[in-house]
Amino acid sequence: MPGDYDAEYASPWAGANFLPVSKKGTDAAEWDRNTWRKGILIEQNIGLADTVIYSRTKDASKVTADWLSGLLSTDPWFKDMVPDVVPKEKLAPGIDSATTFKSVTINTVIYLPWLASQCLKNKVVIKRAILKHISEAKSLHHSGRKADVVVNCTGLLASRLGGVMDKNVIPARGQTVLVRNDPGIMPTISGTDDGDDEVTYIIPRPAGGGTILGGSYEKGRWESQPDPNLAQRIMKRSVELAPALTDGKGVEALSIIRHGVGLRPLRIGGVRLEKEKIDGVWIVHNYGHGGFGYSQTKRLGDVLRWL
Repeated sequence: MPGDYDAEYASPWAGANFLPVSKKGTDAAEWDRNTWRKGILIEQNIGLADTVIYSRTKDASKVTADWLSGLLSTDPWFKDMVPDVVPKEKLAPGIDSATTFKSVTINTVIYLPWLASQCLKNKVVIKRAILKHISEAKSLHHSGRKADVVVNCTGLLASRLGGVMDKNVIPARGQTVLVRNDPGIMPTISGTDDGDDEVTYIIPRPAGGGTILGGSYEKGRWESQPDPNLAQRIMKRSVELAPALTDGKGVEALSIIRHGVGLRPLRIGGVRLEKEKIDGVWIVHNYGHGGFGYSQTKRLGDVLRWL
């Protein structure tokens, strides 16, 4: 929960931002669109940043390009949704296409506790418990009665929780560096020359939250400790992509706050969003969002209520 720092709880390690990486015509694209429409901007400690998405043709077959495919289109489906979209910006050498627009950036250190405080304000009772089977959750209601509905948002735990045991759920490991430097923009590029599962993105957090430098998208890797060699590559690529991070002074001028690892809860085959009855109680499953939870949160709340 907010305040915890564990690699399997990816939320605090996220950048975080709103980037519609979903593919045109999919449920995920509709979730992105409706989250934007329903007013993610009204939340606390959220800001706008000038966003630049760079694409290189040579990255087309890489894991990272598939992950970011919705963003990399030369005719992005979200062009009429987010403000100030400018396709095919003047490009640097090696860049084949680019899109710029304004998008949301979030300081998770402030935002996650704020969300918890809103729950408490609305009389939600927050409890910790150890579960071996999903059906045990029905007995945790604060009233002492059995719950009518259990919403399963267990993330990576869905791969090993009794009653769920979804082997399609795997980690997509992301490693980051949090620095004090501010580049003034929020750029992302389709891939790197260092490895198919490495990517470069820079996310400035509002309200004094520093800047997240990323990263990686390592499917199936559970390692929770930062790799120092990967960290060096991340910082080197970030400074090359956005020299303003250090006013052109190189990696040595980065002021590091901490290194981080978050294991995104990815589900092969896509998000599981459905209900089933287990041991006499309705279970509403909502997991497998990978790194897209912040972008789709508003619309998913509506779908859950409908289910």
